[in-house]
Amino acid sequence: MSSSGKVIVVGAGIVGLATAWHLQEHGFEVSVLDRDGVAAGSSWGNAGWLAPAKTIPLSEPGLWTYGPKELFNPVSPMHMPLRVDPKLWFFLAQFMAQAFQSKWDSTMADLTEIDKVALEAFDELSIGGVEGLTHEGPFVVGFEEESQSAGFRKEIDGVIRHGQKVEMSRLENPRELAPMLNEQIQVAYRLEGQRFIEPGPYVQSLADAVVKRGGVIRAGAEVVHVAKGDRPAVILADGSREEADKVVVATGAWLPGLTREYGVKTLVQAGRGYSFSVATDIPAKHSVYLPHHRMACTPYEGRFRIAGTMEFRGPDEPFQQGRVDAIVSQAKKVMRGIDFNDRKDEWVGSRPVTPDGRPLIGQTKAENIYVAGGHGMWGVVLGPATGKYLAELMATGNTNPIIKPFDPLR
Repeated sequence: MSSSGKVIVVGAGIVGLATAWHLQEHGFEVSVLDRDGVAAGSSWGNAGWLAPAKTIPLSEPGLWTYGPKELFNPVSPMHMPLRVDPKLWFFLAQFMAQAFQSKWDSTMADLTEIDKVALEAFDELSIGGVEGLTHEGPFVVGFEEESQSAGFRKEIDGVIRHGQKVEMSRLENPRELAPMLNEQIQVAYRLEGQRFIEPGPYVQSLADAVVKRGGVIRAGAEVVHVAKGDRPAVILADGSREEADKVVVATGAWLPGLTREYGVKTLVQAGRGYSFSVATDIPAKHSVYLPHHRMACTPYEGRFRIAGTMEFRGPDEPFQQGRVDAIVSQAKKVMRGIDFNDRKDEWVGSRPVTPDGRPLIGQTKAENIYVAGGHGMWGVVLGPATGKYLAELMATGNTNPIIKPFDPLR
């Protein structure tokens, strides 16, 4: 690899680290700076799904039916606080403006091409020496009755209509692959072709690979400003300044604060998710999705991680114990063999949601400053592909058609 200059990547989640890894493939010298550390944000506590068949627009027509009632219900899976917050209300208005079938189809068409290459991008990291494991499916998708499955099946039909191949079949016994589901779950589907990771260990393995190849990762390095120039610079909270040939901002829900002045006007709202892990009587082997209860579950370090909620709040607001309690309440209705008092790793993370459901990947108005973020719930599955095509753009100046719809200056 020939040297192509120095790049500072701001953000040590899966998107930032995947970008750093691919920049190294192009010969760049890379430093990754993060306020907290590797996978400290939404890359740590999520369900770890590598599920292209579920990587779809969040804003959908059904929101007009249940959204207004659900949003202000304190125990609803989708929630925002009822308070005077102009930015939040403006985001909500834009988000709801996308909740039409034509808008869903437009965004889905743009997501499909990156969805198709998402799993290949993980394989490329594995071949390249990243030691983290991806685990094969199937996923178990459960419902209390057939009528609850209509929305999910419509989404899968939409994904197939836009060009993905999705294999799904009915399970005769929902407990065959998911023994923690109780008799309330009477209908289940087996969704093939998806994978999962244990997010924390996997992202750490990606960080280790970056360091092994000569990269530097610094925790406790809070970037408060990015300054443009022939050699852009980052300004840290301690007042220090570091220059590079190029800078990538991959700070998730905190992205607007560093990039707005460079033409990135799309709103990025924290859609906070919560999770915890529990022990199960029979070890969990498969990811479980309960769409009606909006719970995404996955095996995690010998336990079972249960994740849920889309809470529209500020990214640095305090952990809301009531959100976990609401997930527990729902889980108790449909699960068995679990002591919910033995919860570990209670967590909240801020997923970066854009109103139109498209991420922000590419160059800003400042020639050598780039962004990678705004993936909503799909930063994990799309992180490696994002890093690959952004690094290609930075090295060659050519924008791959796969990421063209995600222009951060749109």
